[in-house]
Order: sequence, then structure tokens, then C-alpha cells
Amino acid sequence: MKPNLLLYSLFVLISFNVSGQEETEEMIEREINEIVIPDSLAYAKNYSPRIQRLINDPLTPSRAAFYSAIIPGLGQAYLGQAWKIPIIYAAMGTSYYYYNLQNNQMKEYRTAYKKRQNGIFNDRFLEKDIPITTEQLLIGMDFHKNYRDIAMLLLAASYMLNILEANVSAHLLQFNVNDDLSITPDLIFDQRQSGIRLAVKF
Repeated sequence: MKPNLLLYSLFVLISFNVSGQEETEEMIEREINEIVIPDSLAYAKNYSPRIQRLINDPLTPSRAAFYSAIIPGLGQAYLGQAWKIPIIYAAMGTSYYYYNLQNNQMKEYRTAYKKRQNGIFNDRFLEKDIPITTEQLLIGMDFHKNYRDIAMLLLAASYMLNILEANVSAHLLQFNVNDDLSITPDLIFDQRQSGIRLAVKF
């Protein structure tokens, strides 16, 4: 009886040890997977339902660009990035201001030149300490005309960049980027294998 009892006790102890070892191995494997393969849902942003619809809609970049082409800044407002609108209008407004300023200066020089060609010498350029000659009026007219054209190009570039920015922002909104970009080394001591593995999560 005693040998049988001893064998039975030994069998029970081995069974518990094997099952405990299997549970320990499963726990270690689960921990490794959690470290090496993090759950992407854990890093998902808490977007509003409207922004989530924009992310899921493949036509969002096209719509944003179209809206900004109709009214500058409307595409940014559509994407929920209204803070960019003052920057857009500041760039376009400054370009238009300098266009208008240089255009008026060019017209004034041109008018004075035409008057002098017709024998009328009553323009304000003759009232200066050093009067401007007729030839200098042509130089001044070309000077302001060139800067007027540059301001017009800057205005057109601001308008085009407004459309491009809305389109790119919409693409970036739909681009899945993990916010957790920090590098966190985790040392994993694996009892089943000799050595140490290094898992880097970023």
C-alpha cells in the first residue's frame, strides 16, 4: 500500500508542476507579445465623430482642396483647422496691399510722364528738393511695375499654397501615425532561453 501511495503522490506533484509550468510559459509569452506587439487601439486618438468621418472618407483631400479653391481658408475650416485661416489671409492680404501700393505708384509716375509729354509740368515730382526728370519718371515707372508684378506673383502663390496646404493636411489627417514615438527599452529575461533579448517599442 505504501509504495502505491508514494507513486500516486509523486504523480500528482508532477502533474501540478507541468500545469504550473505551462501557465507560466503562457504568461511569459503573453507579456512578450504585449511588449513587442503593442495594441494599436491603445494609442488611437479620441477623434470626434465628424473628424473620424473625414478620416474614413477617401474624398476628404479632394473636397478640402476644392473648398479652399472656392474660398481661401474654407478647406482648413472643413478639416477643423480654423487656426490656419488668419495666416492664409495675412499672407494674401499683405501681398494684395503691396500690389495695390506699387500699382498706384506706377500709375502716378505714368500720369506725370504723359503730362510732361503733352507740355504740362505741374506734377508733384517737380516740387521736390531734387526734381525728377522725365527720363527718371520712366525708370520709376518700371521700378514700381516690377515690384507690382512680384506682389501679384506672391498673391497667386499664397492662393495656390492655401489649396495645396488643405489637400496635404487632409492626407496627413488620414495618415495613421502613432502618437507614442518615444523609445522605451524593455529587458526581457527569458527563463526558457539563455541570454537576454532587448525589445524596443516606438
